[in-house]
Amino acid sequence: MSDKTSISMRVVHRYLGFFLVGIMAVYAVSGIVLIFRDTDFLKQEKQVEKQIEPNVEKAKLGKLLKIKRLEVEKEEGNIYYFKNGTYDKSTGLAKFTQKKLPFVLDKMTHLHKAKSSQPLYFLNIFFGISLLFFVISAFWMYLPQTSIFRKGMYFTLAGIVLTLILLFI
Repeated sequence: MSDKTSISMRVVHRYLGFFLVGIMAVYAVSGIVLIFRDTDFLKQEKQVEKQIEPNVEKAKLGKLLKIKRLEVEKEEGNIYYFKNGTYDKSTGLAKFTQKKLPFVLDKMTHLHKAKSSQPLYFLNIFFGISLLFFVISAFWMYLPQTSIFRKGMYFTLAGIVLTLILLFI
């Protein structure tokens, strides 16, 4: 490692770190919230009335209402009953209860789960590459002959072992 490379890595590491503080905080908070996505933790109930076309087939109802895995539990006359709601076939009116995260947390988790079909996906790619740069550039923060660097290698090894254990259990 040349001294010039070491200094350059440290400078880029420092300023990129300062630049990405906000997005790192968003990913940290949204990552923790996403752990609980299969529960109602922090979610608020909202009553929804949605007008869709009348006489929708049971199989298409979930897609039109944007409710994943919707199953019609029973049918009485013109009314379909499903978990947390109803749909009137004759009028096309659906009434249901929806549980959603507060606005800001919802936006944060959607950013965290971005897909390539969304307009700003390239920002997530930039963020991922930046995090990878942090991993690599950390090895240029201290000279290899120092005790801090050697201790750092022990922590690196422990972190890699922990990661492998978490991946394969």
